[in-house]
Amino acid sequence: MANSLLLLATIYRCIYGVLGSYVTARLAPSRPMMHALVLGCLGCAVTILGAVMTWNRGPAFGPHWYPIALIVTALPCAWAGGKTREMQLLGQREQ
Repeated sequence: MANSLLLLATIYRCIYGVLGSYVTARLAPSRPMMHALVLGCLGCAVTILGAVMTWNRGPAFGPHWYPIALIVTALPCAWAGGKTREMQLLGQREQ
């Protein structure tokens, strides 16, 4: 795949990561940020495993920056989803 398509894939994975973490935080019975960050840690662990397993397997798995970008963005996306839910809960409490 071309770098531009991998960049697009990274962007939509970030969007899905934020949305998934928000849904996780929304469904959490308490401590929504903790639930979102646990999901982010799981995502980070899986992307690290994927990077390790495919690192020197040839050009079919794309450039090395792509799995690194997925690892680096996993926790910030989870935090953003959890923070969005926390801000929503804070707004509901103030009303």
